[in-house]
Amino acid sequence: MNVLAFDLGASSGRAVIGHLEQGELQIKEIHRFSNDPVQVGPHLHWDILRLFFEIKQGILKAVQLGYNDIESLAIDTWAVDFGLLDKNGELLANPYHYRNDHTNGLVEEVNHLLSSEEIFSKTGIQFMPINTIYHLYAMKKADNVALHQAEDFMMIPDLLRYFLTGVKSNEVTNATSTQLFNTDSMDWDDSLIKTLGLPEHIFKAPVKPGTVVGKVTQRICKELKLEEAIPVVTVGEHDTASAVVAVPHVGEESFAYLSCGTWSLLGTEVSQPIKTKQALEWNMTNEGGVDDTFRLLKNIMGLWLQQECMRVWEKEGESVTYQQLNEAIEKSPPFKALIDPDDQRFIKPENMPEAIQQYCFETNQEVPQTKGEILRCVLESLALKYRFVLERLEKLTNEKFTCLYMVGGGIQNRLLSQFTANAIQKPIYAGPIEATSIGNLLTQYKGLGYIKNLQESRNIVKNSFPITPYSPADNEEWNHAYRVFKELIDT
Repeated sequence: MNVLAFDLGASSGRAVIGHLEQGELQIKEIHRFSNDPVQVGPHLHWDILRLFFEIKQGILKAVQLGYNDIESLAIDTWAVDFGLLDKNGELLANPYHYRNDHTNGLVEEVNHLLSSEEIFSKTGIQFMPINTIYHLYAMKKADNVALHQAEDFMMIPDLLRYFLTGVKSNEVTNATSTQLFNTDSMDWDDSLIKTLGLPEHIFKAPVKPGTVVGKVTQRICKELKLEEAIPVVTVGEHDTASAVVAVPHVGEESFAYLSCGTWSLLGTEVSQPIKTKQALEWNMTNEGGVDDTFRLLKNIMGLWLQQECMRVWEKEGESVTYQQLNEAIEKSPPFKALIDPDDQRFIKPENMPEAIQQYCFETNQEVPQTKGEILRCVLESLALKYRFVLERLEKLTNEKFTCLYMVGGGIQNRLLSQFTANAIQKPIYAGPIEATSIGNLLTQYKGLGYIKNLQESRNIVKNSFPITPYSPADNEEWNHAYRVFKELIDT
């Protein structure tokens, strides 16, 4: 019962073998690789062929390690990005990166053609310039040749699956992130697509997670010396959909989760999308989940802020380790300054530390100077933003969450986990770290018939992986900081 998961994030990817036996899941990472976007002229692209090469390397390493009995494999990635195929099934151009700035100003422009109320009532998706709808519209405005010649629209995991199998399909959890998918009909919204002047024929019928869509081609089997063609299964191919499968919640009551990495996604699982006027006003989002669920959540900038600071310092020859930074953060005074992590200036600044300092200067705060002060500002602000969003989730769902589950690589930042418990004044249960890979594996097992449902999957997670609790502290100090934070982001 070995299956293989490929989990590709915005900065790195990994191949993980899963072995399920007697209700316990064991995982082993067998391949890890960087995912480096490439700037070409004015545009930022993904190196999609390099990513496909690394996927084949992952399969090859599995074979070399003696895993000749792999029952299936699956791929999850980040959302919104895509490639286009021509009439011969060939990729027309390197996919754009979601931070490519050709979508600047297009949220407002599209809203002149279609009101935000109409778009939200159909899609339930929050308005962000990174959304697929704006990248496609930017290509249309630019008279993009690839869009003219396109016969098939493939999101990143769809595209990589196609390279492996030759089968074209659009997986549903990722499709919902495009802001072109109707969450009532659970199909592409032809009226939105037609109004924007996009080609309707390129979008494929949606496929649910847990579907065997094909097998690795004979050409690849020969190349990688596979004894048998491995079945390829759809999972929650939007990586957050997979991560939520691995939330270790047991029981029927509602729960809140925070999938924490380059992006932070804070939300709850619901049976139907919440598309009220208040949800629209607060720019919440409803993304498809595994087993016909929805993820009512908010995208928050996340540890991108810290990663970009470290990248700038390394480029300037001031490289520091995470341990050194954590020590510097702990020695820095609390609440010297705060930022709104989702301010537009932080999406793709040339110099993140300077952007943070400029924000603090413009909002009449004491400007953080040292690395420790800057990163303490980042982590405290993220924790306070989590509280802000969690309170809104509780109002939208009429729920009072008793705790928050944190999953993903970001939980390795113990300061962020503790700050979050302090900010929300609720217990935090942190783990598992490799939630996305685990959710990917468990959905494969469900598709193969070894697991019945989400609840069984989550029981397996709870029985298989360590969970670290964090208790809230310094309540009065954090309450005061939260009042300051709310005034800051309301101005």
